[in-house]
Amino acid sequence: MVNITPQMIKELRDKTGAGMGDCKNALNDGDGDLQKAIEILRKKGAASASKRSDRSANEGLIDSKISADKKTAVIVEVNCETDFVARNAEFVNYVSKVSDVALSNHAANVQDLYNVSIGSLKLIDLHNEILAKFSEKIEIRRFEKFTSEGIFADYIHAGNRLAVVVECNQKELNQKAFSLLRDVAMQIAAMNPQYISRNDVSKSTIEKEIEIYKEYAITEGKKPDIADKIAIGKLEKYFQEQCLLEQTFVKDPGKVVNDVIKEISQEAGSEAKILKFRRYYLGEEI
Repeated sequence: MVNITPQMIKELRDKTGAGMGDCKNALNDGDGDLQKAIEILRKKGAASASKRSDRSANEGLIDSKISADKKTAVIVEVNCETDFVARNAEFVNYVSKVSDVALSNHAANVQDLYNVSIGSLKLIDLHNEILAKFSEKIEIRRFEKFTSEGIFADYIHAGNRLAVVVECNQKELNQKAFSLLRDVAMQIAAMNPQYISRNDVSKSTIEKEIEIYKEYAITEGKKPDIADKIAIGKLEKYFQEQCLLEQTFVKDPGKVVNDVIKEISQEAGSEAKILKFRRYYLGEEI
């Protein structure tokens, strides 16, 4: 049997972050070969993952990335079980690597993403390494990648529990205009609009909202004609709260977001439009 020295255990621990006992066992099983031991720990990570698959992973991080030309964007959510792991530097680095891989490669779903090659490894190998370091369920829950002939900006809220990607029709923007577009992304993070404009709200949704407002007013003792007027007023408030362009601008309550879009248009020299946005909040709908 190969003599496993403390230095060998330390070297393996430094490379993998696995526990001392796990490192010693892996070195014994690998006959003292460091690379074999690393592979054993990776496989152990995969095996441990299957045992943890029925556990709840509601913590984690959200990340977003924009390509250098601002034509491609990605937003990802990686979950773990505890905030302690979510704040660990190695987990943070892993999440950043996941978003880098998602940005730079084509993957139709999470399984495809795990199978993306990174040099001689695949992302699943890095995933198994991080599993081996922590006794928790860890998973890439979701990601989306977008491309545009326009331009993307993103905003990540402090703590990486919330991120937004927003798409503008302009092919390029100067620094001031791009900063304003990032402010729009921050607006979406803060105020969580459901639509870009009132034109995006379906007729059925509008009819349902009016019906709710009218019925409530009537139960409060209002006459039908008065209830109609109240419903129209509340519908306007609904648009102002749920439609991005009509929201009060969080950085300047004297403006609405559409005023900011007009400022971007002035800087760009042509009409700027918000084409799309995506907002991820950690653990939503789990």
